[in-house]
Amino acid sequence: MTGTTKHIAFIFDLDGVLVDTARYHFLAWQRLAQELGIHFTEKDNERLKGVSRMQSLQIILELGNRQLPQAEKEALATRKNEWYVGYISRLTPNDVLPGVVDFLESAREKGIRLAVGSASKNAMTILERLAIKNYFAAIITGHDTTHAKPDPEVFELAAARMQVAAKHCVVFEDAAAGIEAAHRAGMLAVGIGRAANLSQADLLADGLHDLTVERVLTAFEKRFLTEKNIKDEGLHS
Repeated sequence: MTGTTKHIAFIFDLDGVLVDTARYHFLAWQRLAQELGIHFTEKDNERLKGVSRMQSLQIILELGNRQLPQAEKEALATRKNEWYVGYISRLTPNDVLPGVVDFLESAREKGIRLAVGSASKNAMTILERLAIKNYFAAIITGHDTTHAKPDPEVFELAAARMQVAAKHCVVFEDAAAGIEAAHRAGMLAVGIGRAANLSQADLLADGLHDLTVERVLTAFEKRFLTEKNIKDEGLHS
C-alpha cells in the first residue's frame, strides 16, 4: 500500500484503547448496583464494554431480575453518569495509555486519517482533558448514534465523515462487540487487550505501545491482496 496511505483511515475506540476509563465506569455502575441491591462484579462489567449507557443499565437490572419504568431507568442512568463525570474530571494528559501519542503521531506523519468511534457520550470531554482531540478528523460519540455496537453504525459514520471507504478503514477495539461491529462494517479489526476476549480480531496487541503503524499496514495490505485474489479467481473460474 506504499504511497496510498492518504486513502486509509484508522478508527479508535476510546475506553481501553486510548485511555483506561473502564475502571471509572465499573466503579460508577457498581455504586448504582449496590444502591439497587444488585451484586455486580468486574466479570459482570465485561458485558458492558462497548455497550450504550441504557443497554448497560438494562444488563445490570437483568442481573438482579429487576424491571423498572423507563423514566426511573433514565434517572438512574443519569445518576451513574454524574458519578462517572466526577471521576473523569480528574483526567490529565498523563492518563493517555502508553504508546498512544507516538502511534497517532506516526500515523499522522504517513497521511493516515484518524477518527474516534465511541459509545461514550463523554468522549469529547475525555479527549479534551487528555489533550489529544486535535489528532482526529472525525469524532463519533454516543450523541451521534442510535444503535450500539455490535451494530456498525458508529464506524460507518466515522468513515463517512472522513470520506473514506469502509474497506479502507482499520478499527482499534478492546471489546468483542466492537470487533464484531468493525467486521460488520467491512473493516479490518485490531484487538487491543487480552486475546481470550478478542478471538475474532484480525490482529492482536496488548496496546498501541505494542504496535507499529507499519505492522498494521502490513496486515491491511495482506487482507486487501487476499480479497483481490479471491475476487480475481471468481472472475476467471
